[in-house]
Amino acid sequence: MDERSAARGPGCGTDGPARGTGAGARTADGDAAAERVRRLLSGPTGPGTSAARLLDALRTVPPPPETAAPPAPLDGTEAPSEREPDADAPEAPDAQAPQDARDAQDPCAAEPEAAVPVLPTPLPSPTRKGGHFSPGYAEREWGDGSYPPLYCPLTARIDDDLALVVNDRLVEWAGEVGIYADQMDKFRNTGFGRLAVLAHPEADDVDPLLLAAKMNAAWWACDDYYADETDLGAVPTQLPPRLALVMSAMDPPPDAGKYTVQVEEAVESDPVLRALRSATGHLKRHAGPSQVMRILNTTFQMYVSWTAYAAWRHLGELPPVWRYLAARQHDSFYTSMTLIDVVGGYQLDANLFYEPRVHRAVMQAGTASVIVNDLHSVEREAADDLPDCNVVLLIAEEEGCALEDAVRAAVAMHNDFVRGFEDSQRELASLPSAELQRFLLGVQSWMAGCLEWHGASDRYK
Repeated sequence: MDERSAARGPGCGTDGPARGTGAGARTADGDAAAERVRRLLSGPTGPGTSAARLLDALRTVPPPPETAAPPAPLDGTEAPSEREPDADAPEAPDAQAPQDARDAQDPCAAEPEAAVPVLPTPLPSPTRKGGHFSPGYAEREWGDGSYPPLYCPLTARIDDDLALVVNDRLVEWAGEVGIYADQMDKFRNTGFGRLAVLAHPEADDVDPLLLAAKMNAAWWACDDYYADETDLGAVPTQLPPRLALVMSAMDPPPDAGKYTVQVEEAVESDPVLRALRSATGHLKRHAGPSQVMRILNTTFQMYVSWTAYAAWRHLGELPPVWRYLAARQHDSFYTSMTLIDVVGGYQLDANLFYEPRVHRAVMQAGTASVIVNDLHSVEREAADDLPDCNVVLLIAEEEGCALEDAVRAAVAMHNDFVRGFEDSQRELASLPSAELQRFLLGVQSWMAGCLEWHGASDRYK
């Protein structure tokens, strides 16, 4: 008898106990008939139908109460774990497919890092010394302290020893793939490893944190080499075809014979493409198929906005603020936030991730965090002959106001987005999904770590 049959008890398995005669048999027949009726009335069961019922609850969830939920502990203690993962749980089917067959279909899987997929368990119990709790929100000083504070979550964990380990391994990887080869000290001091540790306080293991650092470093390298930095080869008119090749590097299309060989030669000759492919290979060690495609498709969506920036730059035009935000809100740290459950070692169901209110909440957080980036970049970008699109510079141009007033307007916009996320988080708190609540807490932590990192990274000094 398997565990599920044992849990149901005698008589509840597929065959049930042997039937007796007389009254005992009639009783057994009656019980079996009643059980069949009960199952028919209650409807189907299983993971798929359970998820469907949760989505029904999502559609009908009542409005949040006026009072906020009880605050999480402020003393750094961990929230109670949901449940321990089943040590005997079988691996996902695709993890058991022959490795040679997977490698032949997907060059990303041929990366040494991608050789042994490790798919997330349904809901692992956090045994973290980090930030599986909410330290709350506050008005936080930023920059030189002369501007209004940013309303933002408080940072759950600062562990510079762990950050140094992750960053050292990241620098080693960057040397292997070839990005920033002539600027390695600058790359090291940017501290993408520290960003990963600050933004993902739920994770203590170096490998998933290194994954987050690699993905972010590769995204930034793509931006620097292809979109922003002319000394690294950025040319606005070459950006769209380069980004099209990025998609094939990260998500290799079906084999087209000799033409695929040429694609592979192009990928291997470009350090940015090598970095993106290598990081994607690392991603596949930790993520399930829907998580991988979520991250890839969000990346490709982000690139549509990049082509708009390139066109404005090539034409020497400054877009109106509304048009910039229409592009920027799809090119935000939302992309980085798609990694949260992967780094945390669990999986948020795709139908929950894309549910409109959840999607809105993550976009609010991603937009708030990218405004932090614009605020910290404004001084450097204002000095360029042809500045990048930046919400502060665009507000100053459109309103005809001083840069200081434009900064204040951007701060107010940021704070509104954070409060909007806080309201969304409160609204979604009644949904009975531990993974969703954990993910939203991760989004909160990401906003906090993002602000902490921007204030210390050499990239913004």
